[in-house]
Amino acid sequence: MTPSSIITEVRDLIQDNGSTLRYSDTILLRFVNQTLKRMAVLRPDLFSVIADIPTTADTVIQSMPSDSSRLMDIFHVKGGNSITEVDRETMEQTFSGWASTTSGTPVNYMRNVKNPNRFFVYPAPTAGIVLVGEYSQVPPDYALNDTINLVPDSYFGTIVDGTVYLAESIDNEHVNTNRAKLFLDSFVETLGVSLQSRTVTDTKPAGLDKRQVI
Repeated sequence: MTPSSIITEVRDLIQDNGSTLRYSDTILLRFVNQTLKRMAVLRPDLFSVIADIPTTADTVIQSMPSDSSRLMDIFHVKGGNSITEVDRETMEQTFSGWASTTSGTPVNYMRNVKNPNRFFVYPAPTAGIVLVGEYSQVPPDYALNDTINLVPDSYFGTIVDGTVYLAESIDNEHVNTNRAKLFLDSFVETLGVSLQSRTVTDTKPAGLDKRQVI
């Protein structure tokens, strides 16, 4: 899936594939990239990546990489131990001095509920420690023939809908003002329905326990 293949479909739907084009490829490419960024806000889970997360030494307050829109999970120290998520409020109540302990290899992390791109670790890391985790990545600005590798190909139609919405919503001719809303509704509803389906695909069946896992 590339922006070029999406734009081909969009041109068919907005009837802009004749000898005189209303929109250049440059403009439609901008709409494709805007649509992907809107999707990342509505469905950050679709843009998840597992990657290294460098740490800042000797402080419990850590920041996500610059291409992150939000932390999803932290798994382990690279080449080392696993890290368990704990609740910061509980940590404060049970060990009020946790933030000032000697630096070492982190064993716990805590989310910053007010900032999805910040988190806390215990203890503060020593220099050079890298964590491995999962986060939602901000989509880059793709070129026409770049492969869109963050979103599954099954969302091709959804990206088309979002791009058509943007194109139709600024059409100077205003032939059919409801047409833009039609594609916006399809865009939003598809993202919502696909999220609901995760209850079926990603939830452990009732009654399944460790003894039943093969």
